[in-house]
Amino acid sequence: MDRTLYSSEHRDFGDSFRAFLTRHAVPHYERWERDGIVPREFFTEAGRDGFLAFEVEEAHGGAGVSDFRFNAMLHEVGFGMDLTGAVGGITLHNDICLPYFTSYCNEEQRERWLPGIANGDHLTSVAMTEPGAGSDLAGIATRAVRTEGGWIVNGAKTFITNGINSDLVIAVVRTDPDDRHGGLSLLVIERGMEGFERGRNLEKVGLHSADTAEMFFQDVFVPEENLLGEEGMGFRYLTSNLPQERLSVAISGIVMARTALEHTLDYVKSRNAFGRSVGSFQNSRFVLAELATEVEIATVFLDRCILAHNERALTAVDAAMAKWWCTDLQGRVVDRCLQLHGGYGYMLEYPIARSFVDSRVSRIYAGTNEIMKEIIGRSLGL
Repeated sequence: MDRTLYSSEHRDFGDSFRAFLTRHAVPHYERWERDGIVPREFFTEAGRDGFLAFEVEEAHGGAGVSDFRFNAMLHEVGFGMDLTGAVGGITLHNDICLPYFTSYCNEEQRERWLPGIANGDHLTSVAMTEPGAGSDLAGIATRAVRTEGGWIVNGAKTFITNGINSDLVIAVVRTDPDDRHGGLSLLVIERGMEGFERGRNLEKVGLHSADTAEMFFQDVFVPEENLLGEEGMGFRYLTSNLPQERLSVAISGIVMARTALEHTLDYVKSRNAFGRSVGSFQNSRFVLAELATEVEIATVFLDRCILAHNERALTAVDAAMAKWWCTDLQGRVVDRCLQLHGGYGYMLEYPIARSFVDSRVSRIYAGTNEIMKEIIGRSLGL
């Protein structure tokens, strides 16, 4: 079925991004995977070439483009090239962090931060998860206590993507210890603030080149002017952005599933067993027919979600459905595709093996898939 989601403008943008990645990422990606981090300069280059924060208005250095299909095209190209660690840092910056700045910055903050966010000088991250609080935002314990001119922040965060490379950290902090939901606020903690330390670049099962770090705040003074939006509105701000975050994860999941399927089709056509191609066996044909059908059906639903999001009509429930279904499907597709590779599928030199380890986390972050089912179930009056 022909996809009508993208226009020639979106596809041209995708071609430009593919050329950018071919020059700046493909020759180095194996080393980045071994090093466990993408060099900070890569993101500056991405900003210089117009692939960061293009939603930012032209007056503040962006392109003023608020069509989420351009965001989706970055997923299509980057994850389709198996550059998950590098492209993941870009999509987190664009899809997950940027909306907090474009939605809640005052004019002084927009002038101070948005040009750097667009040109790559200010890479961003969002620090929600703590050692004792994951999907339950109300369990956040990092404290921000009022002082003259701002707040003193103490606490710890973990599993923060872009945690080493980021320059601006949107920290979720508790400004009212007596209010579980209304007591959360968003403070922007900047690289170099005294008392702000980064811990280990964490070793993960997959996404090896995506830096994921611990963060520690010990008596960090954060000035009043680094408050995003209003004090006590953090929980509402976080939940309002979750549909886009979950849509972003769903898109990457389907792109990685489709890419795994393409790799596997190429493999089973060229690999012989018992005097014939692996793809000619009935089991191979049936497995791949099932997977191709499921990916196609999921893509149709996901395209509808992207269009709804462009119309500001994507609901939290539909986003939860997309995130759960697409990432569960991603796991099934990649696992069954690896099986069709046989022993070669377990070798990291084959793209399917890297896809296998890189895919597993998608059912965990942006809210576990169990939480997605809770959201959907509650919408049914259960």
